[in-house]
Amino acid sequence: MTDEPLLIERFPDAPTYRAMRVAGGMSPKTEEAAESGLRNTLYGVSLRHGGQTVGMGRIIGDGGCFFVVVDIVVVPEWQGRGLGKRIMAALDAWLRANAPESAYVHLAADGDAKFLYEKFGFVETAPATVNMAYTVKPRAAD
Repeated sequence: MTDEPLLIERFPDAPTYRAMRVAGGMSPKTEEAAESGLRNTLYGVSLRHGGQTVGMGRIIGDGGCFFVVVDIVVVPEWQGRGLGKRIMAALDAWLRANAPESAYVHLAADGDAKFLYEKFGFVETAPATVNMAYTVKPRAAD
C-alpha cells in the first residue's frame, strides 16, 4: 500500500456504502435506506485503490440554504495517512464553488475528527446550538 488512492468524484453504490460505514465503525444502514438516501446526494467522492473503495464522503441538503457533510469514512488500514483531509478538501472545494452565499454548512464530528474539520472552518456551536438526533426503530405491531 505504498501508492496513493485515486480520488474520484463519484460516491460508492449502496452495497459498498453500507460495507464502508460498518468497516469505519459507523452505524449500519438498511439496504432500503441506503438506496433511497444515496439518490439524494448532492456531491460525493470516493478514494479507490486496487479496485477497492478505501474512503468516501458526501454532501446532502436542499441545494440552497442548508448543506450537510456526511459519511466521511476511511477504512481502518488506510487511516492516519491524510486521506480524510483529502476527502474533506474535495467536499470543501465543491461547497465553496456551488453553495450560495449565506448557505449553512453543518456536520457532526465524532471524537477527534473535530480537529480535522476545524481546518476547514468548522466551529463548535454548543452551547448556543447542540446536535440532537434519533434513529428510527422498527414500529411495534398495532
